Amino acid sequence: MNRITLSKKAQKQLKNVPSHIEGKFQLWVRTVKKCGIEDTRKISGYHDEPLKGKRFGQRSVRLSKAYRAIYIEKQESIIIEVIEVSKHDY
Repeated sequence: MNRITLSKKAQKQLKNVPSHIEGKFQLWVRTVKKCGIEDTRKISGYHDEPLKGKRFGQRSVRLSKAYRAIYIEKQESIIIEVIEVSKHDY
């Protein structure tokens, strides 16, 4: 089972997102805890993808068309640290 932690920045950002975005994030967290991060990545609705450039080593999950959760894996997929939940810049 994966453990998920939230950075202080992510905790603060979650307080300011619309409730449906927070709900979608909580659903993603429950799915990761139940199924594991590898199986959760296979769910196409999350559009889980590795990031490039200055965010190399991080991954993003789509919570809506505009919102993303950015996370990193630690200790071989045991700990998932969500570092940011924010609107995606286009």
